[in-house]
Amino acid sequence: MTLIEDVEDYLFDQKYISSEVQSQLHEGYKLHPLRSKDYYRGYLQVLSVLTEVGHHTTETWNTQFQYMKKHNDTYYTVTITDEEHDRIAATGTILIEHKFVHKNGIVGHIEDIAVDSSHQGKKLGLRIIEALKFIAQQTGCYKGFDDIYMKH
Repeated sequence: MTLIEDVEDYLFDQKYISSEVQSQLHEGYKLHPLRSKDYYRGYLQVLSVLTEVGHHTTETWNTQFQYMKKHNDTYYTVTITDEEHDRIAATGTILIEHKFVHKNGIVGHIEDIAVDSSHQGKKLGLRIIEALKFIAQQTGCYKGFDDIYMKH
């Protein structure tokens, strides 16, 4: 049973979630697109292992989430959730850039890979990167950049 019972929005279609990556996760972990209620699951606390996140209210969270959802051909943020505790264990984002070069090619920039300290040592950061590379392939990226500052 999850702590968040309401219906929630996904940042992007779940067809971009790799079943192969999901199958490689330890039992009790699940790969998801960022969800509208991940604010309550500690998403921002996980990001804070990377840098200063700043103060967010549910209103500022919802505004940013809706902006990213509106531009869901650009922002693909994935999370791995500890399903037993309904908490975010890891996250990462791929930004999709549409270019004129390479006949209007598409490039993916992988960023903000973060793993909660209590979930380290389980290859969650690696699984996040694999999930984001799958999204890059599915969206037609000719090139993927790992602009990663990783702390896990």
